[in-house]
Amino acid sequence: MRVEVDQSGKIGDTRVPTVLAFSDGESYAIMIPATVKRKCLHKLRQTGEAGTTLYLKLFIIGLYLLLKEHTRDITYVTIDVEYPGHEAKIKEHLLNLLRRAGITASEANFGFQYIGKKSKAHDKALSVFTGATRPDKTISFREIVREF
Repeated sequence: MRVEVDQSGKIGDTRVPTVLAFSDGESYAIMIPATVKRKCLHKLRQTGEAGTTLYLKLFIIGLYLLLKEHTRDITYVTIDVEYPGHEAKIKEHLLNLLRRAGITASEANFGFQYIGKKSKAHDKALSVFTGATRPDKTISFREIVREF
């Protein structure tokens, strides 16, 4: 199965939750509450992380948490461009997290593209973000910190 991934609610906006969703034949969405994002960013700052790296790290862990339970069914992932110019870094760290979890994945399984508002992934993420539907999973601080 080939899926697209989109985000609603930027990682860097700590006033709102972030929803990451994938969709194609199947759809799935996780929500990272604003309070969890704030705690995670605070923890990352304590470890010396700064600038864009903070947000990239949190975004990558979110992608990992979104995809890890579904990798058996997914053959290709198109990720909406959220951090232009950082695609190689995102792919590298995402692959490292997947491999560390014992999940076989290759660079060829991931790509980046502006997927636009007509994507089913966009619809799913926005629907959860606005509260029209519930997330499939709400991510906790502990789940994210385990992946630092």
